[in-house]
Parts: sequence; C-alpha cells; structure tokens
Amino acid sequence: MYLVYQPEGQDEPTRWKYLPKKLRSVDREELERRSGMNFSDFTQAVVQGNSLCRRALLFMFMRRDHPKLRFDDVDFAWDELTLEYSRGELTRMREEAAKSAPAAQRAAILAELDEKIADAYDEADEGKASLPIAD
Repeated sequence: MYLVYQPEGQDEPTRWKYLPKKLRSVDREELERRSGMNFSDFTQAVVQGNSLCRRALLFMFMRRDHPKLRFDDVDFAWDELTLEYSRGELTRMREEAAKSAPAAQRAAILAELDEKIADAYDEADEGKASLPIAD
C-alpha cells in the first residue's frame, strides 16, 4: 500500500510505501502515542479513513525528509492525501474474491478489481503482497 500526498500546486505526488508489518518499533510506538490506539487498531483506522491516524502517518513519513518538522505543521485537505493499494495487494484481493464473493456479485467485483489492477502503481520489487493490517 502507498500513502500518496499531493498538495494543491504540486505537480507530482509524493508516494511512500506503507508496510505496517515492516515499521520499526520506534515508529509504531510514536504512531500509537499520536493516535491513542494500539498499533493493530491504528492500521485498521488508517485504511478506514481515520483522519488523525492518516495525519500521524503522513507526519512520520514527512519527518524522515524534514527532521525539524512539527506535528502541528502537518495539515492537509482530504483530497490531498490518499491510500492506494499496490498491484500485488489488488491481485491478492482478486484471488480471494474469486473464491469467496457471492456468485451473483462475483463478476462485477472481479471486473472492478481488474480495472484497479490495470491502473495500480507497480513497484518492481514487490514480492508477495500482504494486506496493510497488522495482526
């Protein structure tokens, strides 16, 4: 999954690979402190659209390039920050849907996933993708 930030006036988006299971403990602990949630709940809240969690995640990534950045300086319009599934994650979702989606809806679900897969950002060294939720 990618956290994609494109503030108004910026031609190209900034894209960070977001792999919750690969974050170091210091990052996970900071995200827990900022959000007031345990890390497992945090990862679910990010996917579900929790604004504070997404802001904390954006801050974590931005601070890597700008160490003096303060949390209070991170502010974004809702349409400037998105989460995008990688091609590998979408492919895995499609495989699961092909097995488990209700028969009456399966074709529509698979067609929608096929569209998303075709448009998805693809990073060459992706490997076997897992979903962006920490257990």
